[in-house]
Amino acid sequence: MPGGVIRVDESMVKSHLDKVVVSTVEQTLNAMLDAEAELLCKAGRYEHTDKRVTTRAGHYDRQYHTKAGEVTLRMPKLRKLPFETAIIERYRRRESSVEEALVEMYLAGVSVRRVEDITEALWGSRVSPSVLSELNQKVAVQIDAWRGRPIEGEHVYVYLDGIWLKRSWGGEVKNVSILVAVGVNAEGYREVLAVEEGTKEDKASWQNFLRRLKERGLKTVKLFISDKCLGLVESLAEFYPEASHQRCAVHFYRNVWSLVPAGKVREVSAMLKAIHASEDRESARMKATQVSAKLREMKLGAAAQLVETGMDETLNYYAFPSQHWRSLRTNNPLERLMREIRRRTRAVGAFPDGNSAMILVAARLRHVAGSQWGQKRYMDMSHLTAANTMESKQAA
Repeated sequence: MPGGVIRVDESMVKSHLDKVVVSTVEQTLNAMLDAEAELLCKAGRYEHTDKRVTTRAGHYDRQYHTKAGEVTLRMPKLRKLPFETAIIERYRRRESSVEEALVEMYLAGVSVRRVEDITEALWGSRVSPSVLSELNQKVAVQIDAWRGRPIEGEHVYVYLDGIWLKRSWGGEVKNVSILVAVGVNAEGYREVLAVEEGTKEDKASWQNFLRRLKERGLKTVKLFISDKCLGLVESLAEFYPEASHQRCAVHFYRNVWSLVPAGKVREVSAMLKAIHASEDRESARMKATQVSAKLREMKLGAAAQLVETGMDETLNYYAFPSQHWRSLRTNNPLERLMREIRRRTRAVGAFPDGNSAMILVAARLRHVAGSQWGQKRYMDMSHLTAANTMESKQAA
């Protein structure tokens, strides 16, 4: 009527659209199954031909869960041949993307009960804890295979770090460390090289971690970038004696700040950053000497002593092309990954054991490695090649 207001029931529209989508998916899948049956019979329905090898024997219904909802498939039956469909695996009840979503929810820290509620809301059926457990076991096998894969090619730069998570142990909550290595390959792309559980970030844990890396094929490393973790530097000298170690400049700043009054942190921070803004290593050393003297004038003797004894460990990146300095002087590339891991594991709280914590971290890192993070070139390695060529000519 003129001037009238037409009201639209959004819930009814949405319900209708959902039914249309489900119906379309159902019709498409059944049409594909019929076409596949005709291909196996080598003849169409009711077609008389000498090439026919078998005939249809009706069908049976089976339910199949897709992202659009639950559909009813009319599975063809053949008289002389088993109907093995390439479209849908035999006895498979869910679309693979649905199973991947279930595992992803669990790995993201969603509880089993919550996953059941979500699946019922999205797909109209609840997934039992046993099904979810079975899916996670399959994923764990895949992740273990991924973690143990051979390391191929050259990796000149390798970032090392560890993350602390909580685990329940004998009624108590204790810490468990997960050690991670990320490398930059000869083409300049980043790769997650290793994810291992360590009892703690001590020398024994780092020794086992580096031993595994070497056994899997990590070689030609020229620079390791990490914080000065307990026992790490000594372990690097044992397994990779020809590689240099770059102490993360940001972690070093934090160590100095811990010895400085809060009111002077900003001033001291500017002084420290000026050291790493120098044009070469010798200039940086001279600047560090000036900063140390300035700190002593400010009555900050402990901070001055730390700069004198530890600053040189943060200057090893100067031995590499200047185009790479920004990415080499800190462990920030790996720190950003660790922040993502902490965000994902925060919902879990305490893990039942160290292995489950390691599986969750590895699953997330594997996902990140397959995303744009691992597909985007991180460094232009031609600068390193040119520098090596120049050094070879000078040596000759």
